[in-house]
Amino acid sequence: MKFNRTASFALASLVLLAAEPAFAHHMMDGKLPQTFAQGLLSGLGHPVIGLDHLAAIVGAGIVAALLGRGFAPVLAFTTAMIAGVGLHLAKANIPAAELLVGLSTAVVGLLVVMRGQFGVLPVAALFALTGLVHGYALGESIVGAENTPLGAYFAGLLVIQTLIAVGAFLGTKALSAKADTLAPVALRIAGAAIVLVGGVAAATAAGVIG
Repeated sequence: MKFNRTASFALASLVLLAAEPAFAHHMMDGKLPQTFAQGLLSGLGHPVIGLDHLAAIVGAGIVAALLGRGFAPVLAFTTAMIAGVGLHLAKANIPAAELLVGLSTAVVGLLVVMRGQFGVLPVAALFALTGLVHGYALGESIVGAENTPLGAYFAGLLVIQTLIAVGAFLGTKALSAKADTLAPVALRIAGAAIVLVGGVAAATAAGVIG
C-alpha cells in the first residue's frame, strides 16, 4: 500500500528522535583505538552513536535526492567530513565546533522541509561546511592514534557515512517516484526531525539545556 511506504519513511525519521542522544562521540569507552579492528569499529560507529551526525548524514542524502543532480552533492559532505577530521589531527582550531555541528544539522533539516527550493552551489557550500565541522568534532576521539588504527578509522568513517547517505538518497528517490500525496508530508516530517535534532544539539552545546 502507498500509505505503508510513506508511513515507513516518516517512521524511520522519527526513530532519530527516539534514539539515545549520544553526543559523546566515542566507541571505545574513552580509550584511544590501538588496533586496526578498533580503529575500524570506531570509524563505523561514531556517525551512528552521535545522533546529530546521523541526522546530518541522512539529511544530506535526502537533499541530494531532492536536488536531482545525482549523488555528487553528498560526496562534498563526505569529503569535507574526512577533511575536518584531518584538521583536528593537524591541531587546527574551529571555535564552538559543537555549536556549529548542531546549527549546520538544523539547516540541513530546513532544506529537507523546503523540498528542493534551493540551488546547487548553496547546497554544495553548506555540505562542505557541515561536513567540515562534523568531521572536526568526530576527530577528537582519534587524536594521538597510531597510523594503523587511524587509517582504519578513516576507512570506517567513509564507508558508514556513505552507506547511510546512499540509503537516504535511494529511499527519497523511491518515495518521490510514487504518486502519493502523503510523500511531501513524510519528507517534511523527516526534515522537522532533523531540525529538532540539530536544534537540541546546538542548545546543548550553548549550555541552554543540560
